[in-house]
Amino acid sequence: MWERTLQDLVRGLRANKKDEAKFIAKAVDEIRQEIKGDDMELKAAAVLKLTYLDMLGYDMSWAAFHVVEVMSSAKVHLKSVGYLAAAQSFEQDTDVLMLTTNLLKKDLSSTPADIAVTLNGLSHIVTPELGRDLTPELVAMLNHSRPHIRKRAVLALYKVMMKYPDAVRHGRTRLEEKLEDSDQAVVAATVNVLCELAQKNPQDYLSLAPQLFHLMTSSTNNWMLIKIIKLFGSLSPYEPRLVKKLQPPITDLISTTPAISLLYECVHTCIIGGMLQGPQGDSLAKLCVSKLAAFIEDADQNLKYIALLAMAKIVPTHPYLVADYQDTILSSVNDQDISIRMRALDLVSAMVNRSNLQSIVQQLLSHLVKDTSAPGPSAAQSLIQSTTAATSPTKAVISASQAPGYRLILAQRILAMGSFNTYQNVGNFEWYISVLVDLANVANVNVGAEIRDQLVDIVGRVRGARPYAIKVMYSLITDPSLVQNASEEGSCPEILWAAAWICGEYCEELVDPQKLIPYLMDEETSKLSPDILAMYIQATMKIFGYWTSDLGQRWEDGNLTEVKDLVDVIMTRLRQLSGSQDIEVQERAANVLQLFTFISADLNSYQPKSMQPSLLPTPSGFEEQVDSAPEVDFPKSLYLIQPLLDSYELNPVATTAQASVPIPEGLDLDAWIVPPPPVNTSTDDVHTEKNKKKSSKGKEAVTSGKKKKKKTKDIEDSVQESLAPIEVEETPEERALREQRKAERLAQLRDDPYYIIDDQPPPPARAEEDVDSIPIVRLEAMPEIKDSRFPVLRSQAFSSSASFEIERDGEMPQGAVLKSSRSTPDPPSTSKSSTPSQSSAPSRLTSFVPYEVPEEPTDSPAPEPIKVVRSKKKASSKKKRTADS
Repeated sequence: MWERTLQDLVRGLRANKKDEAKFIAKAVDEIRQEIKGDDMELKAAAVLKLTYLDMLGYDMSWAAFHVVEVMSSAKVHLKSVGYLAAAQSFEQDTDVLMLTTNLLKKDLSSTPADIAVTLNGLSHIVTPELGRDLTPELVAMLNHSRPHIRKRAVLALYKVMMKYPDAVRHGRTRLEEKLEDSDQAVVAATVNVLCELAQKNPQDYLSLAPQLFHLMTSSTNNWMLIKIIKLFGSLSPYEPRLVKKLQPPITDLISTTPAISLLYECVHTCIIGGMLQGPQGDSLAKLCVSKLAAFIEDADQNLKYIALLAMAKIVPTHPYLVADYQDTILSSVNDQDISIRMRALDLVSAMVNRSNLQSIVQQLLSHLVKDTSAPGPSAAQSLIQSTTAATSPTKAVISASQAPGYRLILAQRILAMGSFNTYQNVGNFEWYISVLVDLANVANVNVGAEIRDQLVDIVGRVRGARPYAIKVMYSLITDPSLVQNASEEGSCPEILWAAAWICGEYCEELVDPQKLIPYLMDEETSKLSPDILAMYIQATMKIFGYWTSDLGQRWEDGNLTEVKDLVDVIMTRLRQLSGSQDIEVQERAANVLQLFTFISADLNSYQPKSMQPSLLPTPSGFEEQVDSAPEVDFPKSLYLIQPLLDSYELNPVATTAQASVPIPEGLDLDAWIVPPPPVNTSTDDVHTEKNKKKSSKGKEAVTSGKKKKKKTKDIEDSVQESLAPIEVEETPEERALREQRKAERLAQLRDDPYYIIDDQPPPPARAEEDVDSIPIVRLEAMPEIKDSRFPVLRSQAFSSSASFEIERDGEMPQGAVLKSSRSTPDPPSTSKSSTPSQSSAPSRLTSFVPYEVPEEPTDSPAPEPIKVVRSKKKASSKKKRTADS
């Protein structure tokens, strides 16, 4: 009579919160004593307390057998405690489950109360073995006289089918008969089970369509209608005739039902079941979109979410219907709930077309702009903030639309919408270029690489957008704030890389190219990253080359000072960049600096017209050459850089270009280009043997004469071995003369105190290294090299027009196409050639002759070579060396 009940255990836990573990340990000890008794009431109370502790996380698997004992009680209220404990604590691998088979069969044939408790417990503890043994009893329970038993049997049979799939074959027929049961609860349970089974194999349940259709049109149970409609959504893709049959009743349900859950399920079934096609489908789709739009305007966040999710599925088939609610959808982009904002972005991205792209992008850009018009906090709010700041650390409050993660996703969606299918929806590329520039300024996240790639791609593909792009890129490079803020977090300095590349590649669109070079060579650009600095160097070279080549056609002597000053600015900056720590910047700066050094030297040596050689005294022998050459009225170095960069037009490359390059016949990509040298084991053995002999000599080799003789012998052998592979036919007299000269040379080297002879002779040359076996490759089909330093200039780019043409396909590797030539300066007496050169070498300017250097006179005798004669070593220890010249 003094045992603790479940209520006492709960009260004790609440009273001992500070020492809960100690109290539970004491309670478990008491339960262990109680559960071992013979009193079933006391045992059931102990099991109930263990079940409560198991819910708190304490293990009760040690009492599994005692749970089975309580399950076998004859009293219903005690049996229910046992089944509750089993459902709570038993696992699939619990050992005592094999002891429950007969117990469950006995309970399933007992009173209705025992059957109800058993079916509820069985659905939680069923295993494949129990399902196999109890399937006949469960199928028999489907025809029980009591409706609540039939309903529980239907639901328990579903759990058995999940564990034991063969039960479907035994109980499906009896289960389908329950669709015509007299009790609506049994029918609803059957529909629920069939709906779950049809998710795996819908085509197996097409035969139930007539019965389900009758239930859908006659039932008033909303929850059963939801399941039936969901089941029809799974069956419709496998039976097209169901679509026309279901459209009228579903349309009537959507129009009349006040239940939101049923309404949404009808709309979802229409989408996944393909019911929005055809004349009736269009009207049904319009009705669905209008209902979903009402959900979006609802204050319930759950309705907003599911409505946006469903609209995203309607967009692929009916985008024009969703576009009517564009403003309503865009209002959700700034919602406080991140999940709703993401679904709204998905929907907006899917509904974009050529007509609404500009309006959608502009509204999305407005979400990235910080709201400066919002009113400031009131006096009360300021007071609250000041008091809370004194007691808590300061935290920056960022609105949902200003979170960096969301801003990054929003900027990426804008870029994805614009570049979709190679800019399919972009109608005005001048507008889109300005959008990319604005996005780089307001995004405040790292999307510079994507913006850079799109700018370069657009200017390369759309010729009509190049003039406007050049103007915008010029303004970017000349804006000092972009360089100053390049190192800040969230900035997009990569846009300067794109600006430099575009201005350099299409510099013919620049009005005053020379005015851009000082901005590219400004010392403030050192704050930029190395890749941008390298592109600045490359763009400077391209712009200068184009400007000077264009200036040469209208050259005036007054331009010389301007060119010299610009060259000095470039060289000063290049000298600084040539010492950069980045290898790419250092290499480009050093290479370009050498070109400008040559240009500077040529400009300094250039003489204006007033100082032409024809007005000055000329050396004898050059009058005829100067008179015969055409007059050159500009420095030739103005055309030095242009042919290096402007031989071919840079076109976009097709995506399949690399895969279309055929592999030449006879080319083995897996073969060695330069085979590795073979390992000569014989030579290694000889070296090892020599090293052993050398280490074993000890003090034996003390005679200097023998050592010198051995050195000389080794040197002679090594020289002969090195000359052995070379086959030279010589007469006996030549051979004797060669041996005599070799001996004299070795004797001189032996007596030379400044010549050190190694004791270890070099290894003999390998027989595989035969010089004659090296193949001689003749380079054929090479372009003809013309003696020209002044090619024709690049033709003007296409002028922009109202309709932009996009080069979507790109260039394939059938062959490169030369650019059309621009006319070059010619004297009045010569005519200009309009035919571009077909060779890879640039065309030659005919207005002047190339540089010619006079040869040195050959009548002066060549100086005699200096001879060194060394005397042989005398008997004395002193050494002499005489030299006669």
